[in-house]
Amino acid sequence: MELTKTFKSLRVHEEDGKYIRRIEERQLLDLPEGDVLIRVKYSSLNFKDALSCVGNKGVTKNYPHTPGIDAVGVVEYSASGNYKVGDEVIVTSYDLGMNTDGGFSEYIRVPEAWVVALPAGLTYKQAMIYGTAGFTAALSVFRLLAAGQTPEMGPVVVSGAVGGVGSVAISILASLGFDVVAATFDSEVDETKLLEMGAKCRITSEITDDKSGRPLLKPLWAGAIDVIGGNTLHTLLKACKPMGNVTCCGNVGSGDLAMTVYPFILNGISLIGVDSQKCPMELRQKVWNKLAKDWNVYNNKEQVIETTLEELDPYIDLMLAKKSRGRVIVKI
Repeated sequence: MELTKTFKSLRVHEEDGKYIRRIEERQLLDLPEGDVLIRVKYSSLNFKDALSCVGNKGVTKNYPHTPGIDAVGVVEYSASGNYKVGDEVIVTSYDLGMNTDGGFSEYIRVPEAWVVALPAGLTYKQAMIYGTAGFTAALSVFRLLAAGQTPEMGPVVVSGAVGGVGSVAISILASLGFDVVAATFDSEVDETKLLEMGAKCRITSEITDDKSGRPLLKPLWAGAIDVIGGNTLHTLLKACKPMGNVTCCGNVGSGDLAMTVYPFILNGISLIGVDSQKCPMELRQKVWNKLAKDWNVYNNKEQVIETTLEELDPYIDLMLAKKSRGRVIVKI
């Protein structure tokens, strides 16, 4: 392996209190230590990447840095017994793109324990259309089903319906026969697109952001997948039918959850935490295999934007302004 070989990366620098993004040439020897060197084919843009690009120290502590929490590509060097040169692999979550140089780069080098085999039937592009967001959606559905949620129990509401997690969750649930209620904060979102994903109807924050102060609400759904947190999660729990299940995987609204225990002890609601970052490898591979076969449902090309490292800046800005729609994937 020629360690002086050069490649391009998007690098974020901290200069005079500002965070500057630019494409740079680097050498393989600049990459962090790891068992597996991967030539990246595609990455994708996530909210954590956008935060890393503007110096959010809760995501990335030290700069210069290369964001990109998702990557798919081909093994070019391996000190691992599980992966060989030429293997097609996915890396998402763990520390990739946070404090370890990530997928907005032609090469990454990572520990063996972070690597997942790209399932047969899933292309590089499809893998990154899913990425961490799609994987998190599929893991949320998996956990919901494991808790005993069935279509017969009634509708399932999905918050953040137009985002990467919400849109994939809606499509998977609909394919499994669930009646899905798409919850959006913005009432101007085109309901037609949500119906095309598989949702039965759309509701807005007038319903999912209850400020009445009541500890319980009239039951409106039998289960939920929440990506917002805060009062939205509180409302989904209060308005869930008895013995329903609610998964939680995000805190874009708030990390706080101020509520009573009544939904749990009076209605038997289960709150299920979903952590895609430290998901055990056996379960991680199982969920990716589901996305490659039974749950490969993301076919709405209007919800996918393909761009390059050189053209990524405006999409980062849109995501930070919370105006991003669907998935942005990056061809390396």
